[in-house]
Amino acid sequence: MHILLTGGTGLIGRQLCRHWLAQGHRLSVWSRRPEQVAKLCGAQVKGVATLEELGQEPVDAVINLAGAPIADRPWTRKRKAVLWSSRISLTETLLAWLETRGQRPSVLVSGSAVGWYGDGGERELTEESPPVSEDFASHVCIAWEETAQRAQALGIRVVLVRTGLVLAAEGGFLSRLLLPFKLALGGPIGNGRQWMPWIHINDQIALIDFLVHENGASGPYNACAPHPVRNAEFAQTLGRVLHRPAFMPMPTFVLRVLLGEMSGLLLGGQRAMPEKLLAAGFTFQFTDLRAALDDVAARL
Repeated sequence: MHILLTGGTGLIGRQLCRHWLAQGHRLSVWSRRPEQVAKLCGAQVKGVATLEELGQEPVDAVINLAGAPIADRPWTRKRKAVLWSSRISLTETLLAWLETRGQRPSVLVSGSAVGWYGDGGERELTEESPPVSEDFASHVCIAWEETAQRAQALGIRVVLVRTGLVLAAEGGFLSRLLLPFKLALGGPIGNGRQWMPWIHINDQIALIDFLVHENGASGPYNACAPHPVRNAEFAQTLGRVLHRPAFMPMPTFVLRVLLGEMSGLLLGGQRAMPEKLLAAGFTFQFTDLRAALDDVAARL
């Protein structure tokens, strides 16, 4: 297969490239820095600055993961514009290109996040659940999915991957927690009762590969392990794995002062369940948080 990725140099994209290169697939990555693609993704991966560089070369599948990191800095008006453009505007450009194709890919797997639901409180959230509350992150995810779904009108099967918190040694949110926990400054956030839907990077890669090849798969899928945990349990488990205490709470008011509107990402949560993945027959390698963290910590 010839697979085109956007966001291919990110955490998930790099791992997908390694996985699919090992399977013998041909890969292209649309990137703002195409000269770095071979180094980050693999020597055989082709980096392109514009989609037109692909010409009429057939593409069998598109994986759309591009998007500026949503939790890197406070949501100023300028930052919100960047977060929106890097997802929705880029996907619109991708759709315009797909419309010009003589031969179109059979499937588009497009990124999203469990933040689509907003702060779900105690509700158990499946793919059939509506958004629970409205915030900026939820609005971005909803618009991102609606844009990607327009590819259905082009005869393309569309899969939407609502990803939880990815546990990986090579980056992501876990790397940001490492220093405070090693300094014995880790602990719960706010009251620690918010739900944290998590997934090991190996399962994230495996489920995307599964959904690409599962011809009956379409619509949204919650990409998170079957057993979400509360924030306090996550902090305690990470502390045990790192052999550090985890009793230093981050007060709610401090987060609101430091991060403003973005603090909702940390103080809210989603009790998301991968109902559709399980029904489709996908098997998770990691369903226990301690086992997942032990595996990742061995490579940190």
